[in-house]
Amino acid sequence: MIEFIKGTIDLVTPEYVVIDRGGIGYQVHTPNPFSYQRSRSSEVTIYTYQHVREDILALYGFHTREEKALFMKLLNVTGIGPKGALAILASGNPSQVVGAIENEDEKFLVKFPGVGKKTARQIILDLKGKLGDIAGGLAPDLFTHEEHAATETASKSLSEALEALKVLGYAEREISKVVPALMEEELSTDQYVKKALQKLLK
Repeated sequence: MIEFIKGTIDLVTPEYVVIDRGGIGYQVHTPNPFSYQRSRSSEVTIYTYQHVREDILALYGFHTREEKALFMKLLNVTGIGPKGALAILASGNPSQVVGAIENEDEKFLVKFPGVGKKTARQIILDLKGKLGDIAGGLAPDLFTHEEHAATETASKSLSEALEALKVLGYAEREISKVVPALMEEELSTDQYVKKALQKLLK
């Protein structure tokens, strides 16, 4: 099992990042790949989970060990796969997810793609009272660190952000509702993704 990879970000896509470690590029699926955009060419540490099935071998990566631990707990819930767990963590606010589980807030949980009432109830049933060890180490918001000036044009950033939302499983009709609000500002891709997710989860 690969616990973490320390290296430089070589590529950022809507689905994954490629981290260069010793001349080997590791493809790592992350909740919000664009949160690594500002880290290009500087060394980062990504905490990884290796997912193995008969037809797939994939690495999933996270900013913190606590975020990784929450992802692994979500995978143990019936009806939640890696893609669904990534979508839940993509809001950048795992402490809010933990709070919703502890408070049995089904209305909040069903806002995530692929999570219906039955799955939300299952998440609460399986995880309530079992996340105390994770909650203490979670930052209120993983992506509130200082924002750097975006290198892309706003339109390119917005296009990338919309693509990232599709990868997470949000439908075109859901995405189209938040586009007007996103177009009001010139943001980096990461900021657009974060703002869109905040609006989609309201």
